[in-house]
Amino acid sequence: MRIRLQKFGGTALANEEKRQQAAEKVITTRKDGYYPVVVVSAMGRRGQAYATDTLLDLIKNDKISLTARNKDLLLSCGEIVSAVVMAAELTEKGQQAIALTGAQAGIITDDNFGSAVVKRVDTRKIMALLKEGKIPVIAGFQGITVGGEITTLGRGGSDTTAAVLAYALKAEKIEIYTDVPGIFTTDPDKYAEASKITELTHQEICELSHLGAKIIEPKAAEIAREVELPIEVKYNGKDGEDGEEGTLIDNVVQIDHDRTITGVATRDKVVYVEIDFPESKNNQQELEIFKLLAERMISLDMINIRTDKITFLVDKPRRATAEKVLKNNHYNFKIYDDFCKVSVVGSGMTGQPGVMARVVACLKNHDIRIYQTVDSHTTISCLLKQERQREAIAVLHEEFNLK
Repeated sequence: MRIRLQKFGGTALANEEKRQQAAEKVITTRKDGYYPVVVVSAMGRRGQAYATDTLLDLIKNDKISLTARNKDLLLSCGEIVSAVVMAAELTEKGQQAIALTGAQAGIITDDNFGSAVVKRVDTRKIMALLKEGKIPVIAGFQGITVGGEITTLGRGGSDTTAAVLAYALKAEKIEIYTDVPGIFTTDPDKYAEASKITELTHQEICELSHLGAKIIEPKAAEIAREVELPIEVKYNGKDGEDGEEGTLIDNVVQIDHDRTITGVATRDKVVYVEIDFPESKNNQQELEIFKLLAERMISLDMINIRTDKITFLVDKPRRATAEKVLKNNHYNFKIYDDFCKVSVVGSGMTGQPGVMARVVACLKNHDIRIYQTVDSHTTISCLLKQERQREAIAVLHEEFNLK
């Protein structure tokens, strides 16, 4: 059975016209001899009735307090509405389509509400529907615990749903449909001259996702890499519109070593934490901060330990919690809100000397100060002032001929 997993993002389902276009994509896949399995996100963005952020806004006031369990129950509703509406679109076009919740689709998770981990997938119901000639339309972003509680998988969780289902069902490929025609060298909203990338390796998409690119959720990218599952990011437009080819992500993609850098990723919603202590003092107490923050489930990035100072990045939503930990434990610290992380990514830089030198020289030549760097075989990240981010993106595109 040749199964193809098709995931439609919220903006790709935002109105009637887009939902009809999405339905046509599914029908075409079926006509081509595949068995489509559809995963959907909540429709639209904040302000539209069933978008996740709109549901969140219902409880963002001092008078409403929800447990994590009830919050997940609320947030799961947006994707369920999408699944029902998408199944109705397909039925209207003569297809047998069945809407399923994540629980009905057999997605079993742990009980970590708000960021649940998928433990296993019971594929029997989906496979039975496929054998009956029906199209399963599955609510993304959610699952169920062994105790029967509804859970959500974290923001971007519909991508994770698509990845785990594709793996469990032995699908040939995942197609992710969005409102843009593929993956670009950077966020086009930050740099209008960004160009579409036609091919990426799994390693590159994992790095781009972890470093701030918003096309594919990092956990989904990791799953696809581990099981070598091809992904194609495509535009949910009318047939024949420019951008139909999208971006292919696969391990069979040939690395072009003439293309040193593939893309530039950015992280904006971070704060820079600086902890000072006397150089002569034993700093074991200061190093305890990592344990204290870990106990509060606060993830750190760009960690730098020196003889008199520790610095790192924290996601901005965890700022208040991190500050409370630091104050309660009497650390001498400062928190800065005006920094960002800019990263260049490319499998082509592996084994190539001089890439860091080019990045540093490029930014220095434009008077863009680098406060800290970190690198790997395929990435170089720089800590910069937020106000210089767009300029940094532009000059790095020029330096590495990404336009």
